[in-house]
Amino acid sequence: MIEHIVLVKFSPNTLKEHIDEVIRRTKALRGVIPGLIDLQEGHNFSARSQGYELGLTVRFTNIESLDQYQVHPKHKEIRKYMNEIGLLDIIVVDFEID
Repeated sequence: MIEHIVLVKFSPNTLKEHIDEVIRRTKALRGVIPGLIDLQEGHNFSARSQGYELGLTVRFTNIESLDQYQVHPKHKEIRKYMNEIGLLDIIVVDFEID
């Protein structure tokens, strides 16, 4: 199984409503992407966030499923929307779990 962790930083001009829309669109991927087992996402409330406002964890059955997710049209639409609303930075960590 693969764990995919993403932290996202947006422009100070990005509205909370825009980030809420990212969350809504991402959660809608459940049941759409083959091999996607679980998806959790939300606003970061930690004071230690270093400006990263959004956290996402996704579990996949295998690396091939993660690869399919990356090129899936729905995932690409979300990334395009994030760029439009002021994406500044993304940190991604992928690892295999037992």
